[in-house]
Amino acid sequence: MALYMLYEAASGYSLFLAHGLDEIGQNTEAVRGSVSDMNRFGKVVQLVAFHPFESALDALNQCNSVSEGVMTDELRNFLELNLPKVKEGKKPKFSLGVSDHKIGSHISEVTKIPCQSNEFVLELLRGVRLHFDRFIKDLKPGDLEKAQLGLGHSYSRAKVKFNVNRVDNMVIQAISLLDTLDKDVNSFSMRFREWYSWHFPELVKIVNDNYLFAKVAKFIEDKSKLSEDKLPELTEVLGDEDKAKERLCAGQDLNPVDMINIQMFAQRVMELAEYRKNIHEYLIEKMNGIAPNLAALIGEIVGARLISHAGSLTNLAKCPSSTLQILGAEKALFRALKTRGNTPKYGLIFHSSFIGRASARNKGRMARYLANKCSIATRIDCFAENGTNVFGEKLREQVEERLDFYDKGVAPRKNIDVMKSAMETANDDANADTNMEEAASAKKSKKKSKPESAEVEDKSTVATNGDAVEPKSEKKKKKKEKRKLDDDSNGVAAMEVEGDVTEKKKKKKKSITESVEGVEVDGEVKKKKKKKNKD
Repeated sequence: MALYMLYEAASGYSLFLAHGLDEIGQNTEAVRGSVSDMNRFGKVVQLVAFHPFESALDALNQCNSVSEGVMTDELRNFLELNLPKVKEGKKPKFSLGVSDHKIGSHISEVTKIPCQSNEFVLELLRGVRLHFDRFIKDLKPGDLEKAQLGLGHSYSRAKVKFNVNRVDNMVIQAISLLDTLDKDVNSFSMRFREWYSWHFPELVKIVNDNYLFAKVAKFIEDKSKLSEDKLPELTEVLGDEDKAKERLCAGQDLNPVDMINIQMFAQRVMELAEYRKNIHEYLIEKMNGIAPNLAALIGEIVGARLISHAGSLTNLAKCPSSTLQILGAEKALFRALKTRGNTPKYGLIFHSSFIGRASARNKGRMARYLANKCSIATRIDCFAENGTNVFGEKLREQVEERLDFYDKGVAPRKNIDVMKSAMETANDDANADTNMEEAASAKKSKKKSKPESAEVEDKSTVATNGDAVEPKSEKKKKKKEKRKLDDDSNGVAAMEVEGDVTEKKKKKKKSITESVEGVEVDGEVKKKKKKKNKD
């Protein structure tokens, strides 16, 4: 029987044919030895077909489908075109080797092609992966690595994005840490009370709160040193003057070393209590960001416990309301099913204030109604794009009305009317947010494009005493006109001066030419006189 192998590369689907398997045998050790040698491996495995992906987005979609064990239409067409056709009523004379048995089972269910995924096939696919760049001749060096890197980044980014949008892991860890801190703070406080009571036994009856007890003990230290001077400071710590004035009776003196250890332990208890308070505030902030409707309906702590017990917000949204109602009471449920007793009416939602306010007769009905509203709130929080607590507040109002209906018989509003009003308020809030963003962006653009010309500044035409003043532009025009007149007068004067200068120059030239002519005439007269004398 021929063995075809499907290899999903980052650049596309490829189909290989393994022939001559008798030479190496159906043995994984023999295959491991032949994989490293390309000359030997190339004689056994040959490329049949290669189908490249169209784009990076197509490669990401195909990778997601293969990882989930789903055969896409593209993969089905590729296999039907390149695998041998099987006649109706006859068994195929080949099998398809795949790397994952999930995708193999889906292929065999849809196309009736026998698939196998064992160690022998995985070793052959490992050799294909090792020498894949030699099978595809058109690939340039480095193309395969770039495709693998890009697909790996996009695939991991898509998987991480699903977690980042709904960061319910932080809520799960925070509520678990909060429960642990509650146990630790209580146990440490009880230990500290017992330890310090040897020295100050009356303080246990005066101060009941654990954090305040540690704070007062750290302030008092040695009770023998407590005097009237420290009474105002002790009143500030306790917050009650009567408790601060109570006198001390019995007690055991402590060694200074023991007192130092007690003070250090008191400091640790106070730090743990403060850290627990910070974690509680952090959990409230996270719940309002991740599941605002569930937090508004049932409270942050109970909502966080539900998410933690379900595993994630998505799992909680997928649960029906009947499951959510008894979430946290699984032991009681299975015990009741085993003994054929009464099943539990509520689980973690019992800690909600609505169940406690309901009468004993209506607790089960109230738990069922509250679980229904919690299921709606979780689905809105999980699948809605814009986070808002409007729906949670409206659902809380419905639960309040249901309580009044059970106690007083007041008819509640219909669910359709409540949801319509919630949708309207949510749309109004969304429009208000968009308007605020547009206004902010407009302000930013105005600040960037401030007018730098002085003409805008010249528009202020009102003086401080209220009288109208001429605009600066008119003053400038008048100044320009005066400058032009002055320039014209200066030009005329300059022309007159130039005319005088030219006339003077002409006179000088005339006088020079006349003097030159006179000199020439005198020279000629002298020459004639000399000739006459010679004669």
